[in-house]
Amino acid sequence: MEIIFWISLFIIFYTYLGYGFILYLILLIRRIIKGKRPEIFYDWDDLPTCTLLIAAYNEENFISEKIRNTLALEYPDGKLEVIFITDGSTDRTPDILKEYPQIKLLHQTERKGKIAAMHRALAYVKTEVIIFTDANTELNKDALCKISRHYADESVGAVAGEKRIKVKELADAGTAGEGFYWRYESILKNWDSELYSTIGAAGELFSVRSDLYQTVENDTILDDFMISMLIALKGYRIIYEPEAYAIETASENITEELKRKIRIAAGGIQSILRLKELLNIFRFGTLSFQYISHRVLRWTISPFLLVLVLILNILIPVYNDNPIYSLLLLGQVIFYLLAILGLIFEKRQLRVKLFFIPYYFCVMNYAVLAGLKRYLGNQQSAVWEKAKRKNVT
Repeated sequence: MEIIFWISLFIIFYTYLGYGFILYLILLIRRIIKGKRPEIFYDWDDLPTCTLLIAAYNEENFISEKIRNTLALEYPDGKLEVIFITDGSTDRTPDILKEYPQIKLLHQTERKGKIAAMHRALAYVKTEVIIFTDANTELNKDALCKISRHYADESVGAVAGEKRIKVKELADAGTAGEGFYWRYESILKNWDSELYSTIGAAGELFSVRSDLYQTVENDTILDDFMISMLIALKGYRIIYEPEAYAIETASENITEELKRKIRIAAGGIQSILRLKELLNIFRFGTLSFQYISHRVLRWTISPFLLVLVLILNILIPVYNDNPIYSLLLLGQVIFYLLAILGLIFEKRQLRVKLFFIPYYFCVMNYAVLAGLKRYLGNQQSAVWEKAKRKNVT
């Protein structure tokens, strides 16, 4: 039991913190030997032609602001085309878009899901680069330039932007937890990119070389992740660009955030099964190491090990009175009590930031277990059921 306990504890630590430490240590040694990576400069006239592709389903509450933000983006004249796909929308989203002749609108009444809409739009793409973003996000003015400059490097097949969450001072657990999670994720993604390749991209803002885009199955849950990783499988790198960012509001509440996380977890299991060749570290080397460390462990065994470690930590002190086990058990009990207090305070709308991280961590890992059950039970649709977002004020 003790051997299993320590191995499990090590895997948990490695999954959530240890990989980041190792990654930073490797990069620190590399920087000492080779120096910091040089800043990438670009010539305005040398940027590639680009299509900004935005799938929008019933987004009338956000679409006007999205249009204003999109038309204000900086990019060389004649090199940018903007396409909105509004398939299946039953509100005023298509009508609002029709008022802007500089935007190409693709609309059909039938809703087949985001992936089908994206694949349909590809027939209209004639540019070197495709940049994907969501309809409920706001991009910084030079985001497209910051992303496209990386394609001067022929080894780069995709570029992922940064996702940022609007967090107010008196944020609830869902908002604060999601904001903290994405700040930590951004650090890991940046380090992954410096080592070799970022592992996947988030749909809020990412891009690919048009000639490398590979269609995915219509039942794909995490289309953004799969599209980018299929490019990585071909031997191209995915670069992370934190200076190109998409800002969005957090989920309306922790229930909506949980719904989103369960879907992502189900999609994670599906992705692992469809990218099983990437588990072969002898074939893919550094990419496999990053993939397993950053994604696979989170989406598979680590949530189960959290339960196992707690149970073993209760049983082991029965026959082994080593104080280290009592201290570890006390630490676990305090952590989960903080999470429970976070749940209680969240329901009573009391904002105590001390409890946000334990609570959100437990919610995130519960979502993995629920997502696994949903996927194995064939209960997860590929058609996106949007999580409700907080009002932009």
